[in-house]
Amino acid sequence: MLPAQEAAKLYHTNYVRNSRAIGVLWAIFTICFAIVNVVCFIQPYWIGDGVDTPQAGYFGLFHYCIGNGFSRELTCRGSFTDFSTLPSGAFKAASFFIGLSMMLIIACIVCFTLFFFCNTATVYKICAWMQLTSGVFDISNNHAAKSSSMFFDGNGCDLTA
Repeated sequence: MLPAQEAAKLYHTNYVRNSRAIGVLWAIFTICFAIVNVVCFIQPYWIGDGVDTPQAGYFGLFHYCIGNGFSRELTCRGSFTDFSTLPSGAFKAASFFIGLSMMLIIACIVCFTLFFFCNTATVYKICAWMQLTSGVFDISNNHAAKSSSMFFDGNGCDLTA
């Protein structure tokens, strides 16, 4: 049987090693979440035309293009820097929530540098709250998109609803 001090030291060593491994996994998953958020925000289109659609065009979070059906040229509108060009309140809310979520998760990755200057538990708490808030904004975006007045019919998409 090990004396109490040696057992405590052994448990502490295992605890520190496991906590570092969990911290590395957390950082990896945070970077993956950040990549998904950034791609979601900057992707110019999410839903586009296909073979069976009657009108050419596509739309994304804050950028959309509509074709006239006679030529291959598309008329594109929408800019994140000018909210008045967004087609509806749902697009405005989604752009705001995803943009804020993206900024929070990138700030969380920057906060990982605090591991060199601050207590580990403090950094974990800061990053956890930032990630939780970022996730809430992503969920709020999902709710805003579902409650929008935008609808899809069998013949295309009405972006002006």
